[in-house]
Amino acid sequence: MNLYEHTIIARQDTSPSEIKLLTEKYSKIVEKNKGEIVKTENWGLINLSYLIKKNKKGSYIHFKIKGDGKMIGELEKNEAIDKKLLRYLTIRVKKFDLDTNYFNPKKDDIEKKKDN
Repeated sequence: MNLYEHTIIARQDTSPSEIKLLTEKYSKIVEKNKGEIVKTENWGLINLSYLIKKNKKGSYIHFKIKGDGKMIGELEKNEAIDKKLLRYLTIRVKKFDLDTNYFNPKKDDIEKKKDN
């Protein structure tokens, strides 16, 4: 089995309940195609570097997936026709970094804000 990190960016006007539905929808597609979701992270609403389909921000959802290439192909085929998504990206990795959470504030940053 291959290891993949898969990120999707939903439109900025997507509600939290719709984000949850998107997460469930794509998790089911992975499981239906004999894949396994190891971890799902909701990174929240983040500013985009440039406008994508007239959107300045996007809601990021990140999946860590075990599976094969056919499963990723099926997943991306469904995402390509989804009007709620702006972009998606899949990267094959050698191992998962399950400890680091890149989009939560670090303890040092919180302490600095308290000091100021």
